[in-house]
Amino acid sequence: MKTIAIDFETANEERGSACSVGLAWIENGRIVRVEERLIRPRDMRFSPFNVAIHGIKPVDVEDAPEFPEVMDEFIEDFRDATMIAHNAAFDFSVMRASFDKYRQSYPQLSYLCSVKMSQRVWPSLPSHKLNIIAHHLQLRFVHHNAAEDAVVCAAAAIAVAKAVNVEHIHHIPEKIGMVAGRLHAAGYAPCTMRKR
Repeated sequence: MKTIAIDFETANEERGSACSVGLAWIENGRIVRVEERLIRPRDMRFSPFNVAIHGIKPVDVEDAPEFPEVMDEFIEDFRDATMIAHNAAFDFSVMRASFDKYRQSYPQLSYLCSVKMSQRVWPSLPSHKLNIIAHHLQLRFVHHNAAEDAVVCAAAAIAVAKAVNVEHIHHIPEKIGMVAGRLHAAGYAPCTMRKR
């Protein structure tokens, strides 16, 4: 069972403006591979607000491939994978909007939200933002770097699996009352939590 954490950074407020993606592969409770790619957004409009968050400027992505080319490299990895994002509603809306912009169909996969996981498993934390989770797990990282965010997201999912005593991350939902999100050619379903 393939398990991959993903994080997108966007050039502006539009979901279809991905300018960076980070990926972290998980096998047997360990992070085994990390990749980061810059993405050239189709319209190249960078908002000062977004640049202030992640530091990626137009000049950084001038020679980068556009979204379809970047996704082509990983699409086989995504197929039938369990994917995780910290605030999955955001990252998978970026993925959908970007595929939509290029009129491409979505890969078939299921996805989990590490924010929702951490809220359920560590309710006493002051917040469930990625930097707070990283501090809780005693990890140092550069926030809003897509690869580093994906690594912390993956580490959070591994820690949650241990906390709820399951062998594999895709077993977490049944333990905590989560319904995995789905992406497929015909559309998507969001990742949700059942009320307790």
